[in-house]
Amino acid sequence: MIFGKLVAGMLGFFVAGPFGAVIGVVVGHFFDRGLGGTLGGVSPQQIEQIRESYFQTIFTLMGQLAKSDGRISASEIAQAEQTMAHMGMDGEHRQRAIEFFKTGSASVFDTAQILEEFKRLCGSHHKLKHSLLVYLISLALADGEIHTAERSLLLDIALSLGFKKYEFDRLIEMVEAQHRFAGSAEQDSGLDIGAAYKALGVAPDCSDTALKRAYRKLMSQHHPDKLIAQGVPDEMLKVATEKAQEIQAAYELIKKHRK
Repeated sequence: MIFGKLVAGMLGFFVAGPFGAVIGVVVGHFFDRGLGGTLGGVSPQQIEQIRESYFQTIFTLMGQLAKSDGRISASEIAQAEQTMAHMGMDGEHRQRAIEFFKTGSASVFDTAQILEEFKRLCGSHHKLKHSLLVYLISLALADGEIHTAERSLLLDIALSLGFKKYEFDRLIEMVEAQHRFAGSAEQDSGLDIGAAYKALGVAPDCSDTALKRAYRKLMSQHHPDKLIAQGVPDEMLKVATEKAQEIQAAYELIKKHRK
């Protein structure tokens, strides 16, 4: 794979001439190695297809979640638009996201069909399926709770993506616990230490080594560079950053408690 070396080399040349081109090729080499290791030699064209499929799937299923209780209220539509604005979306991307949301909220929408297309392009990459499910759970939690109908639909999605029910239940527990740490990194006095352990997916009696390993794994899953290399759309990076902040806050509370 030479895509990264070509692009970085050209940029380096335009910025700093031949010397910049050399530096760019070196940087691009490491990008290509990381991308190849993540997606197993997938071409830039395939990555773009994955990114488009991810974008369509997440906003279409967002519409499906909104109507999972049988109808879509004005507040749910407003919440969806607020979520898109919060992601920094505007212009064409925002309009496309809204159209996908409307498609997902239609009474004749077939959830299985869009999941099959997503799996066709991304199904062999577990990290993409994992991140999609985490983000859908996070979006369902935007109003503070996951309703019964939403949980049922999320379980169906998880099973379709190849997750076991116990894996889904554990992931729900972790994301709900992480959500409690949203915006609370500097205000941990009222937070439950038990929720902090659940947010990291570890037991309260785990060793410091196991705790650090779980923390690093979760932070790696939400690292922007790795997500972009996997094909996650740019619009989801803000969600990933906030998720990383929640994990960081939970970890800091545990460290403070253990000291």
